[in-house]
Amino acid sequence: MKSLLLAVAGCAMWGQMLELSVGGGVANLSNSGLGRVSAAATGDEFSLRGGFRLVFRMTTNAGDHFGHEFGYGYNRTGLRQQEGDAFTQTGMATHNGFYNYLVYATREGSRVRPFATGGGHFANYVPPGASASSGQGSSKFGVNYGGGVKFRVSERWMFRIDGRQYTNPKPFGLRGANGWIKTNELSASIAFVL
Repeated sequence: MKSLLLAVAGCAMWGQMLELSVGGGVANLSNSGLGRVSAAATGDEFSLRGGFRLVFRMTTNAGDHFGHEFGYGYNRTGLRQQEGDAFTQTGMATHNGFYNYLVYATREGSRVRPFATGGGHFANYVPPGASASSGQGSSKFGVNYGGGVKFRVSERWMFRIDGRQYTNPKPFGLRGANGWIKTNELSASIAFVL
């Protein structure tokens, strides 16, 4: 709470606008094969499946065309284990923390504001039966980029649509895992403007 008050005070002091948003959408994954536990060329193969995403963002606009954004995202995905033709799937959580730099196509105060964004993030993959609050899970750092559009509904309220791709190394260090996993977000949010 103290941090939020300091952020609000800092924005007011520098004449910046603060936006607090909450939203949801889908998280689709690509290159989501995690590898296998055994050393055999075939065997139990693990992969992740897409699911829903909840996202919370705090944005400060540092000028007419630029901004900074900090946020948290929660993905509810599925961990799939396949052996031959048989497979099982269990629910799994992924937690994201991120920072992004925003570049707007229109000036501050415009009713419609398309934007492009890029930044860094961490993703904590928490397997079934584990707890992120106990320090369990596999954390990876990566980059993200995308864009969206904000619609000013009133002086204090906005609606936004975001499309982003988060990419980072694969978690858990299983055999046969190669490349980076990609999480594609499509979300809609409401924002309160201070």
